Amino acid sequence: MDLRRYLRPGDRIVIGQACGEPSTLIEALTAQGRAIGDLSVFVATSFSGILTPESTESFALSSMGAIGSLRTLTKAHRLGIIPCHVGRVGPMIEAGTLGCDVAFVQVSPADENGRHSFGLIGDHTRAAVDRARVVIAEVNEQVPYTLGEGLRAEEIDCAVRVSRSPVQVPPAAIGPTDEKIAKYVASYIEDGAVLQVGVGAVPDAVLRLLGDRRDLGVHSGMIGDGVVDLIEAGAVTNARKPIDPGVTVTGALIGTDRLYRFADRNPGLRLCPTSYTHDPAILARLDGLVTLNSAMEVDLTGQVNAEQSGPAYLGGTGGQVDFVRAGARSRGGHAVIALPATANGGTVSRITGRLSGPVTTARSEVDVIVTEFGAAELAGCPLPERTRRLIAIAHPDCREDLDRAAFEIQRRGF
Repeated sequence: MDLRRYLRPGDRIVIGQACGEPSTLIEALTAQGRAIGDLSVFVATSFSGILTPESTESFALSSMGAIGSLRTLTKAHRLGIIPCHVGRVGPMIEAGTLGCDVAFVQVSPADENGRHSFGLIGDHTRAAVDRARVVIAEVNEQVPYTLGEGLRAEEIDCAVRVSRSPVQVPPAAIGPTDEKIAKYVASYIEDGAVLQVGVGAVPDAVLRLLGDRRDLGVHSGMIGDGVVDLIEAGAVTNARKPIDPGVTVTGALIGTDRLYRFADRNPGLRLCPTSYTHDPAILARLDGLVTLNSAMEVDLTGQVNAEQSGPAYLGGTGGQVDFVRAGARSRGGHAVIALPATANGGTVSRITGRLSGPVTTARSEVDVIVTEFGAAELAGCPLPERTRRLIAIAHPDCREDLDRAAFEIQRRGF
């Protein structure tokens, strides 16, 4: 396709993210961007590998974080980071704060009523479509038709029909450290709990331990293949959820064909925008909400850095704060931040006296921190007690240095 028919110099493009990336459209943009000129692109996350420092030389690229293959662009100083919570992306697009002249989206084939499903991504896709001057849709025969928001044929300015495998993110390899962390996390998840989990080794390891639970629910910004295992095992039924009973609610499917086949026309799964998955009023209605998020490091007072390790930007704000607040405030719930105790082959403690990057989640929001050495429950703890609890879950080889770092806090009380 010739993008020059639809794009103008200076256009701001919002691209569907993660496994909802419209790969054919992105490839066309990387090939034709220079001929159009002065383009800027926003993509929240990327796993396709198409966006590289070399392929993006003809346009400016920005994101809310360096998730997936976007890390290669931060290393090359080719990615502009917009600090924001994932739940704010849609509202910023709606308000024009985050510009969207053109929306690139991937959708399923239309149903009998001419309605396309957004397939693998809910998130801020609808907001981008509603704001854009031009909507270009990659209609992919291999994208599942999921229940939730969709796109009418008349809303599409240009439809590009393809048949190619959507982006896939296989389950991560689970190691011994992940398994140890998972055991501590799983102890906070009881029958009837509602789960928010991401994707990766620790979340997958946690899900594997929940097969004996009953009537678990899911309300999450994203889910992977591991949730399918729990649904098929009968552990996830969503039966006790006070809202959306019987339905797994998520904003993104990040996994493989197994997850995509399961999701196709499945009335027990609904893809929702972040205005629903991350909304504080909606989350406040979920009793027993247990949220699980990760971090680069946590300091001795409980401040969480999930974005940057020294000069390397590796993560993002994502939906962590939204879900930490919700889990910590949920009746019978918990907000868990899980991370290995060390990095760089055991040479660097991730429980630290001072963060090497920004504060993603404030210490006033934090509930439970978990490493392979245990769980530190911080809610309601004075700062000196926090230091002691966090040192207890640090690697034993690092505790002496951390004791010294904690001395002033313990002496002053703050």
